[in-house]
Amino acid sequence: MRYDTPVRVVPRWWRDASVIGLWAIPMFVIALWVSNGGLAQFTSAADGFTSLGRLTGLVASALLLIQVFLMARVPWIEKAWGQDELTRLHRVVGFTSFTLLLGHVVLTVIGYASAQPHLFWSTIVDLTLNYPGMLLGIAGFGALCMVVVTSFRVARRRLRYESWHLIHLYAYLGAGLALPHQLWTGQDFLDSPVSTVFWWTLYAVCLAAVVVFRLGLPLWRSTREPIRVLDVRAEGPDATTVTVGGPGVRHLRAQGGQFFQWRFLDGPGWTRAHPYSLSAAPTSSTLRFTAARVGDGTDALGALRPGTRVLVEGPYGRMHPGTRTNQRVLLVGAGIGITPMRALLESLPQAPGDVMIINRVRSDTDAILAHEIDCLAHELGAQHHVLVGGRIHGRASWLPETAAAWDDAQALLGICPDVSHRDVYVCGPPTWVHAFSKAAGRAGVPAANIHVELFEL
Repeated sequence: MRYDTPVRVVPRWWRDASVIGLWAIPMFVIALWVSNGGLAQFTSAADGFTSLGRLTGLVASALLLIQVFLMARVPWIEKAWGQDELTRLHRVVGFTSFTLLLGHVVLTVIGYASAQPHLFWSTIVDLTLNYPGMLLGIAGFGALCMVVVTSFRVARRRLRYESWHLIHLYAYLGAGLALPHQLWTGQDFLDSPVSTVFWWTLYAVCLAAVVVFRLGLPLWRSTREPIRVLDVRAEGPDATTVTVGGPGVRHLRAQGGQFFQWRFLDGPGWTRAHPYSLSAAPTSSTLRFTAARVGDGTDALGALRPGTRVLVEGPYGRMHPGTRTNQRVLLVGAGIGITPMRALLESLPQAPGDVMIINRVRSDTDAILAHEIDCLAHELGAQHHVLVGGRIHGRASWLPETAAAWDDAQALLGICPDVSHRDVYVCGPPTWVHAFSKAAGRAGVPAANIHVELFEL
C-alpha cells in the first residue's frame, strides 16, 4: 500500500545565506584584530610573531565554534546542506582550525622567546604555569589532538564506530576548555567591548545549538509521546527490517529517503545512536528502516522485541522529494544503499514513466527489497533495473564486471538516455558513489541535480 506524505521543498536561498554567514564570522574576526591594532604591532620580529599568533588563535577559535555549530544538527543548516556535505565541510573546517591552532601555539612561543632565544624552554614553562587559563587551554588542545588523529581515515578504519563516536565527543570538551584561556588572557577578547560581545554571543549561540538541537529537541520528541518497536523481520541472510510506531511519529515530519539516529532502550549500549535510512514511505504512525548486518549495533537489531522503547534524532539528509528540481527522476542504489531509494520510489509524486530505479548488487541474493521494489515499480509505472556482478578489477566503476567493456557514462546513457534531464539520487559505498557521480556528470547531469548519500560498508 502506498502512502502520500507532504513534500516539503527546501528553499535554495537557505544554503546561500548559510555560506555568507559562515564566511562572515572569520572575516569579522580578522577585522576586529586589525581594528584592535594587530597590524600596528609589527614593530619588531617578536611583536610580529606574537600578533600573528593572536590572529591564528582567534581564527582557529572561530572555526572551531563554526565546526561545532555545523554538526549541532540545526534543522535549517542540515536541510540546506545534508549530512554528507556537512560532514565533508566539518572535516575541512576542523583540520583548518587545528592547523591554525598549531600555528597559534608555535608563533606565540616564538614571539615571546624571540627577545631571549636561549630562554626558549623556560619561556614555554613560564607561559604554561603563570598565564591564567593556560593549563586548561593545553588540556583542550590535547583533547582536540586526540579527535584530529582519530579523524584520519587510516585510524578511523581501525576503530569501532562506537569508539570513534565517543572520542569525537571530546571536541566539545576542547572547545569548552579554550574559553577560559581566551577569556582570561585574550587581549582581543578583553580590550574591545565589540569583541567581548561578539565572542560571548558566538559561544552562547553554539552552546544553545548543541543543547537545543542535539539534546533537547530529540529528547522531547522521543519522550512526549512514546515510539516503540512494532515489528522485526530478517531481510535475507544479511539484513534486518525494523518497523516502529506510536503517536510521536506524526510530529517528526519525516520524508521518504531521509535517515534518523536510532537508540533502542533494550539494555546495555542504548546510549549509542546508529544512523539508518528509512526504507519505506513514512506514515502518520509508523517508520521503517532496513539495515545490513555489519557490526555489533546492526547484529543486535535482530534480537529487538516488539514493545521496545525507541529514541530518535532526525529526520536528517537531503535524500528526499523536497530537493527535486525535475519531473523525471533516476534513483540509484548499491547494496544496502537501495533502501532510501525504495522509500523515495514510494514517496515521489509521479506519473507513469517519470521514475527509474537502478539496483547494483553483487549477487541475486544481495538484492535486498527487490520484490517490494518490483511491486511498487509495477504499481507506479516506474522502471526497475537490477545490475548483478562483482566489481571491475583495476578500474573505479559503478558497473559490474560483466559490463567491463562499456564506458561508465555510455552505459548510463544506454540504460537512461534522458538522464541529463533528471534529478539523480545516489546512495551506496563512497568509492562506488564517486564513480557513478563522475559518470553522471560526463553524461550531462548538472552537479546540482546529483543528490548523494554515502554508506560506509
